[in-house]
Amino acid sequence: MTFKYKTNLKKRIFATLLDYALILVSTFLYIEFFGHDNNDGGRTVTGLLVLPPVIVWFIYFVIIESISGATLSHQGFNLKVVTLNRKKISFVQALKRHLLDPIDILFYGIPGLIAIKNTDKHQRLGDLWAKTIVVDTEDPEQYLNIKEAGYNQEFIA
Repeated sequence: MTFKYKTNLKKRIFATLLDYALILVSTFLYIEFFGHDNNDGGRTVTGLLVLPPVIVWFIYFVIIESISGATLSHQGFNLKVVTLNRKKISFVQALKRHLLDPIDILFYGIPGLIAIKNTDKHQRLGDLWAKTIVVDTEDPEQYLNIKEAGYNQEFIA
């Protein structure tokens, strides 16, 4: 079976905005509760207190995505990250994808959007490095869950 590559751009944008909104809100609340007043009239965390938001980011984006193929928001939009031959991604691939998030999302996401629009498999920079694609699990032209068809594998290429 031959699959098509599609941008899934609106779903990807909304899912990513929702993912980072969750992370930013949780980080803000964490700093409010555990931070101390700084000279600028705000709140700051220092030392080991800096680690929990980073750990939450790591678990949410890298661990969850490497286990389930998608963050919670991407699951909500029926998006899944798979390898180029539509297999389950590895931990290293999830890590590579998200290490480039700052570049992909920089300047309102323009670098990521340019990459998605101009690559033949509609990959952002993190996807290019990790050799992954984002598919819509509701679109049979992009994805087929053959477990539902009685097979033991999750993806078919």
